[in-house]
Amino acid sequence: MKILSCLLLLTLMDYCAFAQGCSDAGFCTMGAMKPDQPFNKNSKVRLRSIEFSQYYGDTHFKNHIYVSTIEANIGIGKKYTVQAKIPYQVANGHLGTYQSLSDISLSVTRNLIATENFDVNFTLGTKLPSNNGDFAQFKGKSMPMYYQTSLGSYDLIFGASVVSRKWLMAVGYQQALNRNQNGFWYGEWSGDNLTYLHQYALSGNLQRGKDVMARIERNFRLSRFNASIGLLPIYRLNRDTYIDHTTNVSTLANGSDGLALSGIYTLGYNFDVRTGVKLLIGNRIIKRPINPDGLSREFVATITYSYRF
Repeated sequence: MKILSCLLLLTLMDYCAFAQGCSDAGFCTMGAMKPDQPFNKNSKVRLRSIEFSQYYGDTHFKNHIYVSTIEANIGIGKKYTVQAKIPYQVANGHLGTYQSLSDISLSVTRNLIATENFDVNFTLGTKLPSNNGDFAQFKGKSMPMYYQTSLGSYDLIFGASVVSRKWLMAVGYQQALNRNQNGFWYGEWSGDNLTYLHQYALSGNLQRGKDVMARIERNFRLSRFNASIGLLPIYRLNRDTYIDHTTNVSTLANGSDGLALSGIYTLGYNFDVRTGVKLLIGNRIIKRPINPDGLSREFVATITYSYRF
């Protein structure tokens, strides 16, 4: 049964390679904002878990993004949960392959209300950059953010959720606290690569705009299988800004604000009370015209193995 379940999930992942995906700067999978959160008042909740996940993303520019993540969730008492995520990212494209540790996520979630019918949770978190957003270079020239392994910024994140057996509703906010040190601008390039690189938005010393998100999700829970379907709108409140290297002036990135809307789907199987696997895919419905931060994906899929103790 375990082998058949794994094969089923892997088959679904391969099938979904034709779908579109979604991406964000990290807060949609943090603490109270996570998709497909467990809710079972009839069994003892295990307050600690280790998760290993593998992510694949394909961009409009034919960049391929692979991220391997270790996630730890540690319960403290009955009210608090500490979450830490450590990802390792590989970005491959026309100009080469770049890999390193990616941005580390840390958060604390507090249960505010716990009843037989629903829980209310609140999360406060941050993201810590693994580098300054200018790690990837081609012959000494700065690369677009689509090749970078870090956003290069310290982020403030908070959010809340209401979880029941059938429904999950969550809201969140994320703000980059500083500019990164990315140096990508067209004037540094010449030759055959120039036409290719003009497809990417300028991102020198990028300051990302503020994001708000909402999640509404319908869950279907059986004894071993669980699934969910939902909507994930992320709204960038203000445009990204970058430093124009020709004028050294902060410039608005037109088209980088507004709504990005995705459909989110999960399918999971619990081998027993301790272990399980889950597949998550996203279908992008509305996208922003440009993404200087490099977070847009044409397709994403993540498969996760969880061990609870």
